Amino acid sequence: MVESFLNLFDQLGYGGIVLLMALESSFFPFPSEVVMIPAGILAAHGRMDPWVATLMGTIGSWIGAVVNYYIAVWFGQPILVKYGKYVLMPQSRLKKVESFFYEHGEVSTFVGRLVPGVRQYISFPAGLARMNLARFLFFTGTGAGIWVAILVLIGYVAGRQLDRIDSDSVAALWHNYSVEITLGLLAFGTIVVTAYIIWYRRKKRGTL
Repeated sequence: MVESFLNLFDQLGYGGIVLLMALESSFFPFPSEVVMIPAGILAAHGRMDPWVATLMGTIGSWIGAVVNYYIAVWFGQPILVKYGKYVLMPQSRLKKVESFFYEHGEVSTFVGRLVPGVRQYISFPAGLARMNLARFLFFTGTGAGIWVAILVLIGYVAGRQLDRIDSDSVAALWHNYSVEITLGLLAFGTIVVTAYIIWYRRKKRGTL
C-alpha cells in the first residue's frame, strides 16, 4: 500500500506537490505531512531531488496563501463590515486587526506559518489589512519554506535509515518527532517575537 502511495506521488511529480501544497495552504484542510514526507522518502531513493521538492512545496504554499489573501481582500472586509457583529468581529475590532497587521504584519505572517492550526489561515488577516503583497510573499515563503524543508528532511531520513519502508515505521517516525518539532518551532517563534518586540520598542524610543 505504501509503495503504491509512493508510486502515485512519483507519477504526480513536482506539479502534484505544487497542487497539493496549494490546497494545504488555502482554506482546504489537507495535511502537508501527507505530501512532503513522501516527497522526502522519494528523494532518499533518488526518485526526486530534495531541493526541488522543497522549492515546489514552498511555491505551492505561496499559491494557496495568495488565494486566501485575495479572498480576504475582495470579500472579507465587505462581509465582515456587514455581518461581523454577529461573529464577534464588529467594525471597531476589524479596524484594530487592520491596524495591528499594518504595524506588525511581517513578523505575524512569518511566525504564523510555523504554528500548527494557524499557518493555513494567517493569510486572511493579512489580506484584510491589505498587507504589502511583496512583503507578504517574502515572509510567507520564508516561514513556509522552513516547514516544508523540515518535512522533506524527515522523509529523507526515513527513506535513508529504514531498510524497508512501511506505513507503521514512517508513522512512528513522524509520531516520535512531531511533538519535538512543534515545540521547537514554537520556541523559535517565541524567540523571533521577543526579538521583534525589543527591536520595535527601541525603534519607538528612537534608540536605533
